[in-house]
Amino acid sequence: MSSDYIQANSNGRLHDAREAAVSPLNRGYLYGDAIYEVWRTYDLVLFAWEKHWQRLQRSAAALHLALPWSADFMLTEIKRTAFAWRRQTGQAVELYVRLQVTRGGGPIGLDPGLADQPDYVLLVQPNRGLPPEKLEHGYVLSVEHALRRNPPDALNPAWKTGNYLNNVLGLRAARARGADEVLMLNLQGEITEASTSNIAFVRDGSIHTPPLSAGILGGVTRALLMEEIAPRAGFAMRETSLTPDDLAGMEEACMLSTTRDLAPVAAIDGHRFRVDASTVTRRLKSAFADFAHEHGRRHPELRLDQ
Repeated sequence: MSSDYIQANSNGRLHDAREAAVSPLNRGYLYGDAIYEVWRTYDLVLFAWEKHWQRLQRSAAALHLALPWSADFMLTEIKRTAFAWRRQTGQAVELYVRLQVTRGGGPIGLDPGLADQPDYVLLVQPNRGLPPEKLEHGYVLSVEHALRRNPPDALNPAWKTGNYLNNVLGLRAARARGADEVLMLNLQGEITEASTSNIAFVRDGSIHTPPLSAGILGGVTRALLMEEIAPRAGFAMRETSLTPDDLAGMEEACMLSTTRDLAPVAAIDGHRFRVDASTVTRRLKSAFADFAHEHGRRHPELRLDQ
């Protein structure tokens, strides 16, 4: 079977993800009333399991959505789903794992009290990671000026919800301008993040990333870089409020995400950035890989090939 096969687990039922499994009355489908998390493996070990689970819990609390499953239960279901994917494909490659939780179904209506009970869907597929050509040449981004990142006091980007229309429209606008990705601004005109990635810049050997207060998702990759990996590698990483005018003074840029860890950026509109093997970005990417491999050796209980 092709590695394009996606294994689904809908409330414990294993099936091909192309098979319908969600009721048309599900609130995730009707209203985006849902939360989700994405993990990936390194060396076939689920990476940063607890940090992502904790963020899922924070998102659930923000939406007043009680999670009826323990972390141990969901980890067991993830392992079941990964095993089913391997059984179907006969492959042992690095995996992408997505967990989506909705408030459930019930009568049509916005009132959350109409929901019956939360449900979940797990999706497992290969983790595509960073394409070799993008590692060598980098991504091209475009700043979106007409559509702004939704503000924290409206729909907080710190909540990883099933409502991604703001990101979708921002990415559509950037693609229409010929870019790979979008760089969103907040209502104050400050840089926030890309459609599904945090952003960081290098200037004079220091790494700068927008603060959480700018209205961004608290990325796990971003946090690990700031708290552990950058200091270990000998680099200072700090939160800095930035605007598009600051781009001219930056030497490097990169996107930060779970599936690609650090992805180099070659240009943002007319601003060009260094992309080569000697950059701070590439050194941090290597340090991140070392950290991930070390994590795998420390956590055999998170292996998804057993």
